[in-house]
Amino acid sequence: MEEFLKREYSLSKPYQGIGSSGSSHWELMGDAMVTTDQVRLTPDMQSKQGAVWSRMPCHLKDWELQVHFKIHGQGKKNLNGDGMAVWYTKERTLKGPVFGNKDFFTGLGVFIDTYPNEEKHIEAQKKRYTPRTQRIFPYILAMVGNGTISYDHERDGRPTELGGCNAMVRNLKHDTFIFIRYVRRRLTVMIDIDGQHEWRDCLDIPGVRLPQGYYFGASAITGDLSDNHDLISLKLYQLTVLRSKLEEDDDEEVTVPSVDNMELIR
Repeated sequence: MEEFLKREYSLSKPYQGIGSSGSSHWELMGDAMVTTDQVRLTPDMQSKQGAVWSRMPCHLKDWELQVHFKIHGQGKKNLNGDGMAVWYTKERTLKGPVFGNKDFFTGLGVFIDTYPNEEKHIEAQKKRYTPRTQRIFPYILAMVGNGTISYDHERDGRPTELGGCNAMVRNLKHDTFIFIRYVRRRLTVMIDIDGQHEWRDCLDIPGVRLPQGYYFGASAITGDLSDNHDLISLKLYQLTVLRSKLEEDDDEEVTVPSVDNMELIR
């Protein structure tokens, strides 16, 4: 499998492709701002939300996204929030409650959730989950939406979670990365957050059907609690994948996002 960097869908220093002109490839929203070192999606202040979105729809069949990010702030553990998201969606530049993007989205969201809302109801959680299924925050999870599904903020997205992993990503001195690969309808997310320059598995889900022609973006939100949510780079690679004749024949165009063996109805 070969990979080719697609510069028109990538974002890195010195961030020359961001702006309001029609010739720019990326568009800022809300409280997001560009500095010399990062795109700051939100500052470490209450009630902020910001995003950066690609202006161009992506028509690649197989792709890989490497995101270099940093989440840091003054708040002590569990007194910070709320998190950030990486998107591949039909809609773009629409504000909302899902980490700074609209609810009932159509496409893929990968969320870096830094605040456990459900722990407010800790007794209910103890009854509902075993120690094995309880989460540790920050937590990374993926969700596919078809435009009819709401993200359950109070339960930290658990009802619609495809898979996830805990990821201690706040206030680290070393670089932190998330890797999202979509190949042959398989969604894989890996993380490199330990300063070892090694990817470790977070989730791997077969049978994920995403249409072509959606938009990449990243967003973040703060509420009563806050953090700096920084995007340092976002690099998209086109993957060349050899397919068998059977796979080619089975490869009818996807028009609505779905996941095999999972009802996307809530």
